[in-house]
Amino acid sequence: MDHGAYMEIALEEARAAAAAQEVPVGAVLVDEQGRILARDHNRTIARCDPTAHAEILALRAAAQALGNYRLLNTTLYVSVEPCVMCMGALIHARVKRLVYGPDDPRWGGAGSICDLSRDPRLNHRIEVVAGVLAEPSRSLLQAFFRARRA
Repeated sequence: MDHGAYMEIALEEARAAAAAQEVPVGAVLVDEQGRILARDHNRTIARCDPTAHAEILALRAAAQALGNYRLLNTTLYVSVEPCVMCMGALIHARVKRLVYGPDDPRWGGAGSICDLSRDPRLNHRIEVVAGVLAEPSRSLLQAFFRARRA
């Protein structure tokens, strides 16, 4: 699969989040043939929902479309490392692979503050590819938070 092309779509979603004054995170879930099953961006403010992260929304939409919460043999592209909540959801959904941009040293659940993707106590492991188009995502996040502080 062309990780860069799907990550570009996740970045489009992240830019849509920023335009809506949401933290700019976007996610795209694809099946093993490369078909996009779902795509979304953060909507925690718009939905008044702390769980309305891009990853969760994409998982929910794909599960509804497929009629099954188990999203076997799928890859989730996320513009930044998922948080612990989102990593838990990926494990429950049995996502095969996670591809993300920059690490998140404050919230990251795929290696930065903890690594749920490889925790031997859990019943599912997720293949992780980190650092794909990290710089554009990092720049988007930094610009967003810089504007919020100004």
